[in-house]
Amino acid sequence: MLNNLWYIFTYFHNVNGVAMSKHDNMNRRTFLKLGGMGAAAAALAPTSVFANMQRQHKDEEFRTLSFYNLHTGESLKTTYWEQGIYHPEALEEIEHVLRDFRTDETHKMDIALFDLLHDIHNRAGKNKAFNVISGYRSPKTNAMLHNTTQGVATKSLHMVGKAIDINLPGLKLTDLRKIAMHEKQGGVGFYPKSNFVHVDTGRVRHW
Repeated sequence: MLNNLWYIFTYFHNVNGVAMSKHDNMNRRTFLKLGGMGAAAAALAPTSVFANMQRQHKDEEFRTLSFYNLHTGESLKTTYWEQGIYHPEALEEIEHVLRDFRTDETHKMDIALFDLLHDIHNRAGKNKAFNVISGYRSPKTNAMLHNTTQGVATKSLHMVGKAIDINLPGLKLTDLRKIAMHEKQGGVGFYPKSNFVHVDTGRVRHW
């Protein structure tokens, strides 16, 4: 459990733009020794993290995600949550597959995004992996796409690890959009010409 709380603590600092400074003497080992820091992490972490941790089904023992990155050819299937614990190693594996393939940069991703994808996949009832069109985007990549591609926001949620563009083999794109919208956990964008649906953990909206 403390390993999980350490991930949540560092997640809060990284995903929400609060950098760990050189004056922060708190490291992972110290954190684990001071188990009471879990309460502090809970108080500081974004509401979405704990809302998703609490909404688990009683009969759900684990959460697994599968990805195929169309740009790098990499595949991944990993159990990132088990019996109430988010596994840091699995989360890092996912973040690697979802990295900016143009710059090879990784970024802390929103745990709520992984839970949303898990819920979408369960509702879709498909065994195939998500095809990844775009996960994390570095500021450099996002600026380039904004200048060359219509519909790319200057402050895209891709830049903060809260968005992903996907399709799911065997499922119509229109059905994927319907399922994502039904979840009401964030934004849903429909891009049939490019064959993907955008989902994010921002405010609930669609386009």
